[in-house]
Amino acid sequence: MTVPMGVEEEFHIVDVETRMLAARAHEVLDGLPDRGFTTEFLQSAVETNSGVHTSLDSLHADLARSRRTLVDAAAPLGLAVVAAGTAPLARMGSVDVTPDPRYLRMADEYRTVADEQLICGVQFHVDVPDRDTAVRAMCLVSPWLPTLLALSASSPFCLGADTGYASWRTMLWQRWPTSGPAACFGSAAAYDAAVARLIRSGVITDAGMVYYDIRPSAHQPTLELRVCDACPRVETAVMIAGLFRALVVDACGTVRRFSGCPHSLQPWLRAMTWRAARSGLEGRLVDPVTGLERPACAVVRSLLARLRPTLEEFGDWETVSALAEQTLGLGDVAHRLRRVAADGGLTAAVDFLIARTRANPAVIGPRARIDGRSLSARCRKTRAARLAAHRSGALLRRTSRIRGRTDRTTAADGQFYAGNGDPTTATVLPAPLERR
Repeated sequence: MTVPMGVEEEFHIVDVETRMLAARAHEVLDGLPDRGFTTEFLQSAVETNSGVHTSLDSLHADLARSRRTLVDAAAPLGLAVVAAGTAPLARMGSVDVTPDPRYLRMADEYRTVADEQLICGVQFHVDVPDRDTAVRAMCLVSPWLPTLLALSASSPFCLGADTGYASWRTMLWQRWPTSGPAACFGSAAAYDAAVARLIRSGVITDAGMVYYDIRPSAHQPTLELRVCDACPRVETAVMIAGLFRALVVDACGTVRRFSGCPHSLQPWLRAMTWRAARSGLEGRLVDPVTGLERPACAVVRSLLARLRPTLEEFGDWETVSALAEQTLGLGDVAHRLRRVAADGGLTAAVDFLIARTRANPAVIGPRARIDGRSLSARCRKTRAARLAAHRSGALLRRTSRIRGRTDRTTAADGQFYAGNGDPTTATVLPAPLERR
């Protein structure tokens, strides 16, 4: 089976001296190729667009290459790039809107809602047979989107403060009038008619401002996932791309077999999204099957089990399942950022994100194989230590005493690691499987 996919990644531009968000995207873009790199709404962000890929290996290589090109363009300017939902250090009102007529009109209309969008996400595209199938499939995929958000959560800090959320970007993004879970539609015509009514209402000016968590692309035969925070590690983006493709393929198969329009669960989905944004992988998520709370790791593994046949058909199972288990073991980026900030302050948190955003060329070559048994044991041990720290309040006390920068970080199990990065940086994709 061959189903093409693509990814759009957004990156913050930060000053390497101050670690503050910098409105200098135009300078970075001046040193980049015209193709594959573009502006964003605010001048503190740059977007990269991958090519079209049918394998996770080629997608990974493409994303890593784009990141290195972007990093190399920013470095001579005294700038760095950060892939995360929010940049920890920023000031409201310090970033200009990109001087495009559409963006300027949006800034004037939405005022503070537009000003506060100092955020970055990552969008995933998966090919679908036709637009009718896309519209009906998105309702079937939607219940699992909060799980994908939890896997990407990377924005606990905003404007120099801890928000208490794993993905504060989600809370900011949901202030747009058309953001959040998509309603269910029986056909592309019904969806397009709803969008046309929104435009006629004057609330939005064009179809591009329909910011649903998932939507049919206006320009390509794809379904587009928009719910995720930007991912510091390129491997996280690759993992979510594999999961989303399998979700879309399964949903399209269901649409082919059954007629009718699924019942809309939008109010429930919004609550599920809030839970994922609040807790990430460190607490509980709402299980899409039962509607009840379950530990995040159990919901993620339930999704993996559900998608295993399709992932195996694409040859993605070993890569995606190993990366998912690895993510559960490490915890979400929000948790790790708080741990780094507790030891070294928010400047260390920014340094952590800068280091994670740089693509490691070693992972593009021969893959090292992850030992699933030892990884699972480490996941259980690490998670138990994190939960114990949360119950005792130790993590909150440490976070509240952010002090001067140090040259080491402390894991939840109390071990020290050199540098201000993640103690488990020896992370590579598993060896690719032969197609089954």
